[in-house]
Amino acid sequence: MDDADFEFETSAEDLGNRLDSVICLRAAGVSRARVKLLIQNEKVTVDGRLSKPSMQMRPGQKVIVELSQLEYLRPAKPKAENIPLDILHEDDQLIVVNKPPGMVVHPAKGHWSGTLTAGLMYHFENLSSIGGDHRPGIVHRLDRDTSGVIVIAKNDQAHTHLMRQFEKRTVQKKYIAVVFGAPDRDRDRIEAPIGQHPYQRERMAVRADHKTSKSARTFYEVQERLGRFAVVCAFPKTGRTHQIRVHLAHIGAPVLADRLYSGRAFLTPGWLKCGVDEGPRILERQALHASSIEFQHPTTGDMISVSAPLPADINALIEFLREIHSC
Repeated sequence: MDDADFEFETSAEDLGNRLDSVICLRAAGVSRARVKLLIQNEKVTVDGRLSKPSMQMRPGQKVIVELSQLEYLRPAKPKAENIPLDILHEDDQLIVVNKPPGMVVHPAKGHWSGTLTAGLMYHFENLSSIGGDHRPGIVHRLDRDTSGVIVIAKNDQAHTHLMRQFEKRTVQKKYIAVVFGAPDRDRDRIEAPIGQHPYQRERMAVRADHKTSKSARTFYEVQERLGRFAVVCAFPKTGRTHQIRVHLAHIGAPVLADRLYSGRAFLTPGWLKCGVDEGPRILERQALHASSIEFQHPTTGDMISVSAPLPADINALIEFLREIHSC
């Protein structure tokens, strides 16, 4: 083993503590973020097995840490890229962008370039630093395949003010979703706690009384019924991961082309008509769009309301469903 690597055995004092925290206590001068990077890149084992940063420890476990690999894993600061951005609103404090589908908000494993932050760094000289080097200006996020409005802060003061509004749930957000299996009610409230899926790490699930679960609330309203499908407006009142997607699937109306929660990653005319895949793909990402956002301006106190038009792919899907429904 390299001199920079080390191993240790957990003690009674480590009982119930997270793996990344336990390592930080023993690896002097190594931040928790860097320890997490090692764990995520499979450079840490517990009793010979890989684990998660959040693993709760027990006494007598053998931990091996390959610290010597850290210099090769440290992600570089994102580079500015000349990526066109659809700016919906801009002033001296903030920016509101219409994020296209397929764009990752900030760098992450497997997505180091082509991100929203790379484009922001190219087009704007000043962005808030609260999110760190990899998330300049980012106040909240959207899933990669969800399009629509996202707010960016130009300075730390604006960032803090906006974050407080999100925490207090005073920011009003509206999403448009096209779903399979129209809801029974024209409008309703979904209150169901969301936590990690018991078997699939990338998914979330409605789970009561689980340590990862957090309360979640979504209002929805059916905008248009199209036979087996529907266009739904969703208004999340909390901000849990995948909240709208999980909640709509929970009531039997999953978002169309949602790989994780509907079981299909794309749509064809044949499937929409009769359940048989035929013809070109109409949509290859979840039919979910962040349509509008309303919040208080950080300095003026005025209410800012910004909307993003429905993207061409979702609009084409709705038009096709209207066509086959009228036949």
